Parts: sequence; C-alpha cells; structure tokens
Amino acid sequence: MTERLNEKLITLTSIFIFAIVASNVTASKLVNLGPFIVPVAVLCYPVTFAITDIVSEVYGRKIAQRIVWAGFFVSLLLVLYSRIVVVYPPASFFKDNEAFIKVFSSTPRIVLASMIAYVASQTHDVWAFHVWKRLTKGKHLWVRNNFSTIVSQFIDTCLFIVVAFVNTVPGDVLLRMIFSQYIVKFIIALIDTPFVYLGVKLVSGKWVVSEIN
Repeated sequence: MTERLNEKLITLTSIFIFAIVASNVTASKLVNLGPFIVPVAVLCYPVTFAITDIVSEVYGRKIAQRIVWAGFFVSLLLVLYSRIVVVYPPASFFKDNEAFIKVFSSTPRIVLASMIAYVASQTHDVWAFHVWKRLTKGKHLWVRNNFSTIVSQFIDTCLFIVVAFVNTVPGDVLLRMIFSQYIVKFIIALIDTPFVYLGVKLVSGKWVVSEIN
C-alpha cells in the first residue's frame, strides 16, 4: 500500500513540475478567452493548485510544501538554463536564433514577479487548505479546495501583475489586467473541484481523507 502511494505521489509531483515548466515557457503568448486577454499559461498553471490540494489531502502539509519548493527550484533552474542557451553562440548554419531568443528570453522583472507570486500563492494555498481542513474537521473537501485556491489565485495574480507591470502601464490598465486574469482563474478554480475529488479518490481510495494531518 505504501509503495503504491509513493508511486502515485511521484506521478502527482511529475504533473506539478510539468505544469510549472509549461506555464513558464508559454507565459509570453497572449490568447483570447471570451472577452478576456490572458497568457495561455492560465490554462495550465491552475493545475498546480489542484495538485497541491490533492497532495495536502492525502499526504499532508509537509509533503505538499516540499513539492512547492521543488517547483520553485525547477523554475530557478529553467531560468538559469534558458539564460545559458540564449547567450551561447549558435552554430553558423542555425538560422532561427532570433526567434529562439525571443521565446526563451525573459526580463529580470518578469522573472522576479513570477518567482515572488509563485512562492507566496503556493505557500498560502497549502497553509489555507489545512486551516480549512481543521475548521471543517476533515469534512467538505470542496470548501478547503475552493477557499484556499480562490484566495491563492488572487494573491498570485495581484503580485505578478503589480511587480511585473507597475509604473509601466497606467493604473486603470493594471487593474483591468488583474481583473481579467483573476476572473478566468476564479472560474477554473471552481471547475477543478470535481477533479480534486477524483484525484483524492484515485490516490487514496477514498473520496475524502478525514484525518486532519
């Protein structure tokens, strides 16, 4: 049983790391979602909150927080490696270096904003999940899943946009950017609840893990 749980934890961690890397690589592309213009990463990044909620429910707060720090470490490695491959001279016959640089180059301010928002929002998500778990006495998984994620997504959105864009765009534009991204993330956070229940069931064999860990 323990071996199977460990295998499932590795799978969850792998999905989490994939979502972090994919979000970082695709964040520069903007897309339309209804009336909103958002980075395409908004479709992938919310997966990380669902994963930490599943891990928190089944394995506990300490393991979930370790996964958060693992994601931060991988993001840092991606930033460093991206910098190396951008500045390393291309082969003489390689004709797409400018496009390559455009995709993998990020301004220090954007990187800083991303890192700050990630650590703050993910750490809050893990902490808030267990606060709500204690308050609900291990019942009502949907409460801790939604309340922790909705607030965490708001923290992530505000920190990233403010740190990345304050004093570079007008204040009203900054507020519209926050509103647009958060509305999309809010909707996705509500949609992910059945998948969190399903994930907990697939990993632990129970729909809700009632022990308060």
